[in-house]
Amino acid sequence: MPNDRLSTTFAALADPTRRAILARLTAGEATVSELAEPFEMSMPAVSKHLKVLERAGLIERGRQAQWRPCRLETAPLREIDDWLERYRRFWEASFDRLDAYLKNLQREENSSVRKK
Repeated sequence: MPNDRLSTTFAALADPTRRAILARLTAGEATVSELAEPFEMSMPAVSKHLKVLERAGLIERGRQAQWRPCRLETAPLREIDDWLERYRRFWEASFDRLDAYLKNLQREENSSVRKK
């Protein structure tokens, strides 16, 4: 397993079941049974997914008597968003340059059509 936090988070998010679990947790805390409900898999399999998410810091398990609610932790997702922001700025700047280039081509084309 990767040892840097960003790699660990991406590895945890690579599985669609884990992403679905996180999506469910955006609605609020849930028990393991509630999280397992939509999946056709054993409770031990769901628990393994939860352990991966917990190791990545994406969820936290509480303890209230016998109830062990899971809740979403957003810090690792913010780190991914911060990492992606650099690429988002790059692509936006690239699209802005492309837009300016295309507008310039269009002006030149319109100018040459008028001259004919």
